[in-house]
Amino acid sequence: MPVEPLSQKEIEDRLAELPGWSLDEGRLARSYRLGSHVAATAMVVHIAQVQEELNHHSDLTLGYNTVALSVHTHSAGGTVTEKDFELARRVEDLAPGHGAH
Repeated sequence: MPVEPLSQKEIEDRLAELPGWSLDEGRLARSYRLGSHVAATAMVVHIAQVQEELNHHSDLTLGYNTVALSVHTHSAGGTVTEKDFELARRVEDLAPGHGAH
């Protein structure tokens, strides 16, 4: 089943529901600052597990105490789709302060 790109309005509406996320060079993007390198590394592992569950993978960058994500849907020509927002919502559930760790 093909995945359809979202319109600019659909992207803006969904971004309004995900504080901290933005559109950066045609990709959904977000970074997180955590309390330590161990916490940042653990978050990357949790994100990788979610990506495997969804079969949808983002670019991840791990810094000393930061994690950055950039995501778009390759199968939809590198555009933003609902799959990207599903991943973003799941990652938000993992973020500190959401109690999912």
